[in-house]
Amino acid sequence: MAAVLGIIQGVAEFLPISSSGHLTLFQHFFGMPETDNLFNVLLHFATLIAVFVYYWSDIWEMITEFFLGIRALFVPQYRSQGEPPAARRLILLIIVATLPLFLVLPIKDYVEQIGNYPAAVSCILLLTGAVLFLSDRMAHGHKTARSATLKDALLIGVAQSVATLPGLSRSGSTISVGMMRGFDRAFAVRFSFLMSLPAVLGATILKAVDVVQEGGVDLSLLPKYLLGMAFAGVVGYFSIGLVNLLTAKGKFGAFAYYCWGAGALFLVLSLTGFTLVPAA
Repeated sequence: MAAVLGIIQGVAEFLPISSSGHLTLFQHFFGMPETDNLFNVLLHFATLIAVFVYYWSDIWEMITEFFLGIRALFVPQYRSQGEPPAARRLILLIIVATLPLFLVLPIKDYVEQIGNYPAAVSCILLLTGAVLFLSDRMAHGHKTARSATLKDALLIGVAQSVATLPGLSRSGSTISVGMMRGFDRAFAVRFSFLMSLPAVLGATILKAVDVVQEGGVDLSLLPKYLLGMAFAGVVGYFSIGLVNLLTAKGKFGAFAYYCWGAGALFLVLSLTGFTLVPAA
């Protein structure tokens, strides 16, 4: 079961089909046991590592430019008169895109409770399909880190905040809004995954604190945790590559049909009170 949950997390975290929505619906309709909070934290941490590995060169360049930017800020002779490097602008864009998440913090418990209602999650999954369908019909943009504006980053950040709703894909929403704002397709994907780093890291830390307050870690479950993390990380890495490939080919919106099909199926099952696995 740990491997199955790891695969679901690795696939749904990056493909635009909503990992939170899928975990909720699979647990409800397939009788899968709810994951304990620590396991959930570790699965998200594993996919976070996948992003670090896939985009390591970009991340290292941003880290370097961050410290060079600090030096230029305080040491006049290192200040450049021209445009700042693309990686330095990218840091600023990601910071701006992260700000709207702070508006969600006071209501995060209410947002998470939506996951208790499979019909609501199914409807939101249908909405994800509509967003993806429209994304492939956007004009091809050319904006990159050098030409994207702070307004662009802020709007994508708002999309990320709204995507905390279970069933609404974070990657699907942010990549789609990026393309709507005229981002180059490849840059829209790269920006979406890079901006996920502070968001997922922050959420992971908050959940880890909750786990510690709830009573700590059961070491007997460590093999289960490591197995789930391994599957989530490896599958997540290849899922990032698949999203990049399909987006470059203009096939990103193809996921809309899956979201519509899955959303409609689970909505019907929810409204009829049917479960695929009888209650014990």
